[in-house]
Amino acid sequence: MSWFTKWAFSNKAAITFLSVLILVIGLVSYNKLPMEFLPSADNPVVSVIVMGQGTDSKTMEDQVTSPIENAVAGVKKKDHIYSTTSTGLTKVDVYFASGTDMKEAKQEVQESLNNINLPQNVSKPTIIQLNTSMIPIADVSVTFDEGVTPSNLDLANKKIIPAIKDVKGVANVQTYGLEKAFVSVKIDNTKMAQKKVSLENVMGILRGQNSSIAVGEETINNKTSNIKVVGNIDNIDKLKNLSVSDTVKLSDIANVEVKKPENNVNRINGKDGLLLIVTKDSSSNAVTITKDVRDTAKELNKKYKNSHVDVPIATADMVKSSVQSMMKEVLLGALFATIVIMLFLRNIRSTLITIVSIPLSLCLTLFLLSESGITLNILTLGGVAVAVGRLVDDSIVVIENVFRKMQNEKFSIQLIIEAVKEVASAITASTLTTVAVFLPIGIVSAGLRDFMLPFALTVTYSLLASLFVALTVVPLLSAFFLKNAKLAKHKPSVRYKKMLTWSLNHKWVVILVALVLFVGSIGTYFAMPKGATDNSSSDFIQATLTYPSDTPVETVKEKTLELESFILKQNGIKGVFTQLGVNEDAVKYGNASSPTESKILITLKDKKLSDKVIKKINSQKQNYPDAEMSASASSMMGGGGTQISIDVVGNNVNDLENTASAIKDKIKDIKGVEKVTTNEEDKKTVYSLNVDPSKGNTEQISQQLYGLLNRMPLGTVTIENQQTTVYLEPLLTPKTPDDIKKIPLMTKTGMVPVSAVATLSEEQKSSNVFHKDGDTYLRVTADVKADKLSDISSNINKIIFGDKKDKGMKLDDGVKVYVGGALAQQTQDFSDLYMIMLVSIGLVFLIMIITFKSFRAPIAILCSLPLAAIGAVLALIITGIAVEPTALLGALMLIGIVVTNAIVLLDRVKQKEENMILRDAIIDAAVTRIRPILMTAVATICAMLPLLFKKAETGSLVSQSLAVVVVGGLTVSTLLTLIVIPVVYELFYFRKSKKQRMKKDSNKSATV
Repeated sequence: MSWFTKWAFSNKAAITFLSVLILVIGLVSYNKLPMEFLPSADNPVVSVIVMGQGTDSKTMEDQVTSPIENAVAGVKKKDHIYSTTSTGLTKVDVYFASGTDMKEAKQEVQESLNNINLPQNVSKPTIIQLNTSMIPIADVSVTFDEGVTPSNLDLANKKIIPAIKDVKGVANVQTYGLEKAFVSVKIDNTKMAQKKVSLENVMGILRGQNSSIAVGEETINNKTSNIKVVGNIDNIDKLKNLSVSDTVKLSDIANVEVKKPENNVNRINGKDGLLLIVTKDSSSNAVTITKDVRDTAKELNKKYKNSHVDVPIATADMVKSSVQSMMKEVLLGALFATIVIMLFLRNIRSTLITIVSIPLSLCLTLFLLSESGITLNILTLGGVAVAVGRLVDDSIVVIENVFRKMQNEKFSIQLIIEAVKEVASAITASTLTTVAVFLPIGIVSAGLRDFMLPFALTVTYSLLASLFVALTVVPLLSAFFLKNAKLAKHKPSVRYKKMLTWSLNHKWVVILVALVLFVGSIGTYFAMPKGATDNSSSDFIQATLTYPSDTPVETVKEKTLELESFILKQNGIKGVFTQLGVNEDAVKYGNASSPTESKILITLKDKKLSDKVIKKINSQKQNYPDAEMSASASSMMGGGGTQISIDVVGNNVNDLENTASAIKDKIKDIKGVEKVTTNEEDKKTVYSLNVDPSKGNTEQISQQLYGLLNRMPLGTVTIENQQTTVYLEPLLTPKTPDDIKKIPLMTKTGMVPVSAVATLSEEQKSSNVFHKDGDTYLRVTADVKADKLSDISSNINKIIFGDKKDKGMKLDDGVKVYVGGALAQQTQDFSDLYMIMLVSIGLVFLIMIITFKSFRAPIAILCSLPLAAIGAVLALIITGIAVEPTALLGALMLIGIVVTNAIVLLDRVKQKEENMILRDAIIDAAVTRIRPILMTAVATICAMLPLLFKKAETGSLVSQSLAVVVVGGLTVSTLLTLIVIPVVYELFYFRKSKKQRMKKDSNKSATV
């Protein structure tokens, strides 16, 4: 690779211009790169949602869920089909194999549903396939001085929401609170009977009233003119005065008023309002869009004085915070690396030459990321933070060798070229081994690959760029800056030379100690608890109030507003958004919540207050004894936390309930388990009218009852210049079973109570029904501490399935139990990373064989990997951090990093073997290369120090555990490599070395 250096000296002007060009295009690329929270990644699930107001779960299961499950059963590449059926809602989740093209999968699910027939009283299936690009970039709140009136809703629909949608880069705006007011017509049955008004007259009261009908074209006043008949009901009084019979007005038999939807609550800071959830397209910059959205909000506030548009939450704020945090860590890392180089070389010019590789490498990396279609997100920034210490390594080795040669030879360009030539193959091989670690990323599961690829490409681009800079720019700068430089004299370490000589003479002691340490570290690793990546963060707080499904909505609403009032009174509250009810727009994104569950989202003036506010909210639990209440930290990606799921599958519901309940009772007291819930804890009373076929038609009876017990649309009128729907309120509101029996029906023989044609039965049925691949199942979910995942899962498996000592739980016939959730994800992630490690080691070995053209040196170099394992495990023990995927990612990086030291060392040995005996070549190489080895290792370690104190961000692979593993592994392996690797290498050539030393000793004796 030294021809790069010769070419650079032959084209100084070109290299100078190229360096400036790299800096410019790097800055341009930085401004052009789309900035977002996470890279684009598909969720391998397609969801089908169907809503049917008032339909019980059993009917939804039989008439909606099962037909959908059967229809999608033949979809290709599916893994499992899960479904949840509740009152008025069916949700079917089709899980696909890793790597499936999710656009095709969604299309195939859509096509499979084209031919199914669903009941008329349910909605069309909504098909959803979520992607990380659908993570909201901003929450926009809208409130009005007069409240949410029809005219203000019209303003929001026609002006405010379109203005937000028109912001460049906005893909979609999801709305909460747009439910329109309606006109309620509540009939007084007694008055209707007294006035002898039929229901048919009321149902047709608006038919033909609110219309504009053309009746012809005639010549009027010698001009051709159109004639039309116009009926316009534009206020509530006109509606009240409509005649329902000859002398009876609608107001005579009914109460007519404008109402707001009572089942939905959308409040901003204690006032009725709207919430707009903004998502961006895949190619735009989240920070720029959010700024434009905020600017648009300010313009709207100026334009419409009665409205207040604000952006309380934005991922752009988190992206900017991440960028600033990572940039701070990068700069600190660069500063620490600079200090290390300065301390070792004690020369400002040499330090500046080395440090120049950081901005050049980063700018070239940014350009390559831009051209690769990679966005600037917390993973690419993490890659930069991890790589920054490694960016100066190649330059350090080059400048140190130039520095060393200048102490013994006269300065010249040829000296610099020779100095680079001596280390070119070593730094090239060491850089390629680090890059090779990330090549097998294609074999991992798609979910992990989508997140690791941006990180891997960032590290790869930056390291290759640093190699290019070390071979071209650094030699040129050395020739310019070091021409007349006064260099401090460096004296080789005498103590290290004596220690190495003793070690070479006592090989088995060194090897035995290293082997014992390695075996001990491996045993310790398998005994250590394995955890999941803890992605909990506190972008905001979410309080949830969940009531049983048979609780009246009015009660839920009252208690929700009571909790909201308490929260608003707390100190440090910045904003409060309260939501209750099923939102049709939210359903499109898979957010189909229970109608008896309310959520309160709380933003704080200072995130440090999170724990205090959460504690205060949770202290109110005793005020809501009939509900399940919780408050916890959350993020725009959903609540953080680690869960283990236990699926109980079978055909007998009673057996499933008993088993699930037993599992819940047994695992709730396990240490580290914070909360245990099951999805089968809610039952609802179902009254069934069983029709006698000889007395009536089931469908006809159900249609009559539906019209009597449900709100029915009568038409539309214009209120405050808004088209407003008129609804006839339910004619009957039965309060007892007897009231149901007395409901009047029209039959062939006249009006009869429904009990005359049907018998009433009452039973308690689950308000939720769950299927897994068509079989009924229940799920027990345990919220656990992330760092105790493996211990807890081991205890759960022992309780359920037993071990050699205990038999475990006795399961009923036909009942099967499966443990998954975070445990299954952990197992998948661990196995993927172990596989990458094995393939990476193979690739590293191949690169070293090509470099050294033999097997012995590469095998000796690979012996540095066990040394790194010793340090990594020791660091995890000292810090008390559990082994989790980001820690294993650190171990993966170590494979490429730690062999660098051994490569630099043995490359020098190979060079010196040409004119020295093996023992002298090893000692000379070790004494010569100890300084660049320590410099590169300490620079990398110091650059990692800021990450040692960094908590993992949501979705990030870069965290404290990764830094702990890299720092610990690199520290111990560096120290041991300087002793163990020379010993192992000479052991491979034991006979040769012994003969050479005996010959040298005999020659000395002969000379004497």
